[in-house]
Amino acid sequence: MAETFGLVMKEWRQVRRMSQMNLGLAAGVSSRHISFLETGRSQPSRGMVLRLCDEMHVPNAARNRLLLAAGMAPAFGRTGISEDEMAPLREAVDRMLQNHAPFPAMAVNRHWQLISVNPPAQMLLDVVGLGVGDSLIDALINSPKLREAIENIAEVEALTLMRLRTELTHWGQDRIIERAITALQEKVGNPNTIVQGQMPAVIPTRYRLNGAILSFFSTITQFGSTGDIAMSELKIEMLFPADEQTRLLMRDMSAQ
Repeated sequence: MAETFGLVMKEWRQVRRMSQMNLGLAAGVSSRHISFLETGRSQPSRGMVLRLCDEMHVPNAARNRLLLAAGMAPAFGRTGISEDEMAPLREAVDRMLQNHAPFPAMAVNRHWQLISVNPPAQMLLDVVGLGVGDSLIDALINSPKLREAIENIAEVEALTLMRLRTELTHWGQDRIIERAITALQEKVGNPNTIVQGQMPAVIPTRYRLNGAILSFFSTITQFGSTGDIAMSELKIEMLFPADEQTRLLMRDMSAQ
């Protein structure tokens, strides 16, 4: 059975915790009109669908879902990153990864599947048997090698659980992320018992490598302004040394 625009719209309004009145005020229409759209008594124009999506900060893939539910053509395409038309964006990703050496950097999709990595990142991943195509979420939950390599695994699990919950709020329904949250919840319990008090500015992940401890914190860059779904969901995660020992060790290992 095809889903209706009203039900999908209501789902997103509830995800964003907006009342019909708040959404109507933001979109410049009455709460009555929002109610009629949700019940199917009124049908939206294409412009109204996209305006409501703007106000609810709906991701591109979900915007297509709302348009299709309203009986309209999707607005955003999904192009493989290897396609010719994606060459400029692909080159930008590669440049960001390579320029971050001697420190690790990787490109992952919305499900944390590795799309591309630079040599320092691959060096770390080789130790735990991971590479392009593997999911970092699955590995964190299920890979004994990765779990043993992370010295502060309990803290990393708790912080990852918090991050996944935030990402799920952004993406809306996502079975893969929901399953990962459930699996991590079983391991972590209440993350607030592990990460107590005020959140520190930098929370490093500490990796065991050849008898040494490498400590990194990460930053994330996302191609949010692109009209392509796949690229808008791509994230560049760059790892920076959290201490001088890690900086020197990564510099020396990259020079070998």
